[in-house]
Amino acid sequence: MTATIERADEAGHVREAVEAVESHLHPKPSWNVADHPMPTGREEIWRFTPIARIKPLLEETPSDAHLVWEQTVPEGVTIRTLSEAEGRQLAAEAPVDRVSALAAALAGGAQLIDVPAEAELTEPLEIVLRGTGELVWGHIVVRIGHHARATIVVRHEGRATYGTKLDVVVGESAVVNFVTVQDWADETVHGGQTSVLVGRDAQVRTVTVSLGGSLVRLTETARFAGPGGSLEQYGLYFVDAGQHIEHRLFVDHNAPQTHSQVDYRGALQGKGAHSVWIGDVLIRKVAEGISTYEANKNLVLTDGCRADSVPNLEIETGQIEGAGHSSTTGRFDDEQLFYLQSRGIAPDEARRLVVRGFFRSIIAKIGVPELETSLMDAVEIELAKSVSA
Repeated sequence: MTATIERADEAGHVREAVEAVESHLHPKPSWNVADHPMPTGREEIWRFTPIARIKPLLEETPSDAHLVWEQTVPEGVTIRTLSEAEGRQLAAEAPVDRVSALAAALAGGAQLIDVPAEAELTEPLEIVLRGTGELVWGHIVVRIGHHARATIVVRHEGRATYGTKLDVVVGESAVVNFVTVQDWADETVHGGQTSVLVGRDAQVRTVTVSLGGSLVRLTETARFAGPGGSLEQYGLYFVDAGQHIEHRLFVDHNAPQTHSQVDYRGALQGKGAHSVWIGDVLIRKVAEGISTYEANKNLVLTDGCRADSVPNLEIETGQIEGAGHSSTTGRFDDEQLFYLQSRGIAPDEARRLVVRGFFRSIIAKIGVPELETSLMDAVEIELAKSVSA
């Protein structure tokens, strides 16, 4: 079943009709909260989520609270407040679940981060969003103009109950590295949707890191504004006892000669640690000459963990270069451990080396040395809790 949605161009006033897919995996995008009824947990898109724990983000509870913004903004980049209507007009996609619909409706407008056309940022644009323990709704639109080059980092810290809608709109032939880090305090509940629109001939890399929080549930969607676009999506998550971290990805190849690659990796430790990764790639009839591959790898460090991993491919044309997916979940590689220990490395250190290597290739995609170092340090702290047990 299909529907029609509208999309604005970079200037915000030329609109284009595009086909949207509706199925049990992909509900019809809509800004109307009523189109996203309260889930019961039996729905396909909610069946892995602990509804009772995320319930505060499913109820229509207004809040005037905001996250505290700290920002390092290169010259030429602007940040300003949009009305709710303007935020909808410039968004990459309408909400696809109740949390993101409520976030857009209750945020009181949107924050626009605007990178002008042809800008070449020599330093990262860094935003730190810090919670102060309150219920917060947020809508952020990041717009990158045509032929621009930028690295953008959004970090989440502190404690909050946070519902969000985040849109990343990338102009023609732009080159963008977009990084989000969920480094929340233990009590945090964070849910929402990140949508990326890849411009014609643009190159986009996203890196999503989820380390903290009680429950983090992120829906990540991507589509193409024209032929020639390239999308790489990388993810890292480390799940401790009692934590629930869920990433739901949908890549919509709605234009020919486009490319996508997805690689998400997670480690789990402690009783009740639960990760969920749902990956889906739709290749439409019009999307001839595309290539895509998605992979998810999970490393189980202790007993009592659960990793759900569900890759999907929906292919409507045979005229493609290639499409595939893979999913693995398991314990340490015994051969790797034996190799390291045979060279005099102690068992605990060998395990640490294996985990560091497992994550290093993802962290290296970030492209911000200070952040890469801090994340490797965070992984070390997590490992200290149980790898030596």
